[in-house]
Amino acid sequence: MIEAQLEEILKGHRLRQTQNRTAILEVFIDQEQALSHADIEERLVPGMDRVTIYRTLKSFLDHGLIHKVLDDEGGAKYALCRADCLPDAHHHNHVHFKCKKCGSTQCLENLGIPEFDLPSGFDGQEMDLLIQGICPNCSKKG
Repeated sequence: MIEAQLEEILKGHRLRQTQNRTAILEVFIDQEQALSHADIEERLVPGMDRVTIYRTLKSFLDHGLIHKVLDDEGGAKYALCRADCLPDAHHHNHVHFKCKKCGSTQCLENLGIPEFDLPSGFDGQEMDLLIQGICPNCSKKG
């Protein structure tokens, strides 16, 4: 993806373009699966500080550019928001799928999470639904 497109995405989420933000955003572009901090670190040019990556991910989360996916082991992965998410309108209530063979976690954006009637006094603000099984790529391998 060209630099101007990356800049446009960052501006659209009210983020100033920096070299680190651009590099990390580029890692997310064209990804079919959610990425852990380690996955992101592996794909970046050596030398980017781990704290910088964490801060950038936090900033991306806060501005609706990415969303956090919790896996079955308590770890966090991150995926690019495909919808028009902004800090005041962040919508990512969709199902996530984790493959038991390869470990990849993917957003199934066409599968929404059903609505729940919570008991009185409860104020639900986020929902996560993780389905585990075998992904199409691993199914083909037998």
